[in-house]
Amino acid sequence: MIYVIRHGQTDWNKEGRLQGRRGLPLNEEGVRQAENLKQQLSHISFDYVFSSPQKRAQETAEITTGVACITDSRLDVYDLGEADGLFKRKVKMDGPLPDSASYSGVEDPMEFMKRIKHFMTELETLHGKEDKNILISGHRCTTGAIGAFFNGIPDDQNIVKLSSDNGEYKQYGFKARK
Repeated sequence: MIYVIRHGQTDWNKEGRLQGRRGLPLNEEGVRQAENLKQQLSHISFDYVFSSPQKRAQETAEITTGVACITDSRLDVYDLGEADGLFKRKVKMDGPLPDSASYSGVEDPMEFMKRIKHFMTELETLHGKEDKNILISGHRCTTGAIGAFFNGIPDDQNIVKLSSDNGEYKQYGFKARK
């Protein structure tokens, strides 16, 4: 089984800021959310624990499982470029993403999806036929992209609607994949 968790709250989440690669570690509420995930998933012994390289995702994975996680750069948060850290209400958006014509350094959405798909395809190749419990700790964008890997990209292309909220998880199985 694949358990996909979104990191707990940070001060930027609380303040309503976009949080990308310059994001903050967990705040007290985020630690509480990770501890809640630990209780919810305590009956599961994880064979593998993967995380984004962002500290908030690593903290959430390690609090939840009690083991050190394997970081993988393909699970890194979507690069928001110059929009990283700005208040959401002030950012010029292009759908669910910052407008790349207004902010330099914004990652290409297709490249983001490609790297998540590459990670998930490799994971499926290595462990898809095994009866293993795998935890992946990420972000709104990565949990949404993983949801799209299992359920397909929504017609409106907005993978964010497939994501988890702070401190929540979703469960998937390779055998049930479309």
